[in-house]
Amino acid sequence: MLIPASAAKLFLLLTLGLSASASQAAALDGASLELWWGIPFAGVLLSIALFPLLAGHVWHHHYGKITAAWALAFLLPFTAIYGAELAASTVVHALLAEYIPFVLLLTALYTVSGGIYLKGNLRGTPLLNTSILAVGTVLASFMGTTGASMLLIRPLLRANDDRKHRAHVVIFFIFLVSNIGGSLTPLGDPPLFLGFLKGVGFFWTAQHIWPETLFLVVVLLALFYALDSWFYRNEPRSRFNASPTDSSMLRIEGGMNFVWLAAIVALVLMSGIWKPTTQFELMGTVVGLQSAVRDIGFIVITVLSLQFTAKNIYQANQFSWGPMQEVAKLFAGIFITIIPVIAMLQAGTSGAFASIVQAVTDSDGQPIPAMYFWATGILSGFLDNAPTYLVFFNTAGGDAAVLMTSMAATLTAISAGSVFMGALSYIGNAPNLMVKAIAEDRGVAMPSFFGYIVWSFAILVPLYLLVTWIWYL
Repeated sequence: MLIPASAAKLFLLLTLGLSASASQAAALDGASLELWWGIPFAGVLLSIALFPLLAGHVWHHHYGKITAAWALAFLLPFTAIYGAELAASTVVHALLAEYIPFVLLLTALYTVSGGIYLKGNLRGTPLLNTSILAVGTVLASFMGTTGASMLLIRPLLRANDDRKHRAHVVIFFIFLVSNIGGSLTPLGDPPLFLGFLKGVGFFWTAQHIWPETLFLVVVLLALFYALDSWFYRNEPRSRFNASPTDSSMLRIEGGMNFVWLAAIVALVLMSGIWKPTTQFELMGTVVGLQSAVRDIGFIVITVLSLQFTAKNIYQANQFSWGPMQEVAKLFAGIFITIIPVIAMLQAGTSGAFASIVQAVTDSDGQPIPAMYFWATGILSGFLDNAPTYLVFFNTAGGDAAVLMTSMAATLTAISAGSVFMGALSYIGNAPNLMVKAIAEDRGVAMPSFFGYIVWSFAILVPLYLLVTWIWYL
């Protein structure tokens, strides 16, 4: 999954737009593209990784311009070589089928979750923090990783406002709530919803991936509790001995926003299941009536939430548009620069990434589940998990009936890799970057791009190797 188009879970699904990948592949022949077309995309990722470290002030004030420059670095030569018509249709496709639905979805989730306030005496003890992570992990498969992340990250941050060490809390939140927790149903993550639309049973993933998911969740929660307990014991005790600033019983304010949250989930499901014949076309990009209804619904929900939620609730949550603006600007560049990369992947053995596709089969042409797990996972960690899932789903034959039976191990590996490994980087899934932005907006000193990768590789890669050894070899 890529930072660019990552959008969490089923929610994210919108963001990618299922039909988007297919129509884009038809318009742009990935087999004709050279590897260097991926440089602008790599430039966006490296800018996100390096600028905050090397020129933080410049990045903070000009990240939008820098991202736009990389987008132009792709569009200008692309226009010169392939013509203005294809370039324009490509941009229109990226906007209508992917970016606009993505931003509208995240805006709705961001606004609605910001209008829900858990009031009372919340203290960031190891037990409370672990409990919130556990609840969020469960919710992620039913309301999407984006929905669960946006709902719980603010209460978690507020509970730990007075803790000295907080970054690890957010990091494990990204591991569990923003990624691994979305692995059990098509509602959890976009790639699984793609599989559902391709014919994979709604409960098939839960039936086949729950052992791996349970293993990862239990181990990560135990590791988090141990680490958080160590930090807790070694922090200044004045905060914990002080009288509570709010001794009232816990209660929820802004409860109407749960109705809006349910409406968002319903709109996402509707857009994937309802297939009306009415369609609109603009420069080759087809937008179904269900997509238009969904996106308009997101706008209406955002407005209603802002209109009817008490302003003091947003103030209590320290709500601001800064994180949303950052994500919207960065993803705009990513959705554009990722176009040739996805096209080359979709070209399969005829494209520049042929070696990756060939690596997942043995000399007899039989699939290697372990290789499918890692190939799908690594690409999902730095590209978009939905099209990556689709590429390897089709590489494995594309027949859901066969994949669910005689090739169940392969489909399980593809599904698990596309969801689990979104946690490897900030750009692996849309909520990752969103959670990071919200945490930093609340004063949490989050690790840099590479700093986060050190955390994720040190903790997650050994666990993924164990998953490979136990289930896919």
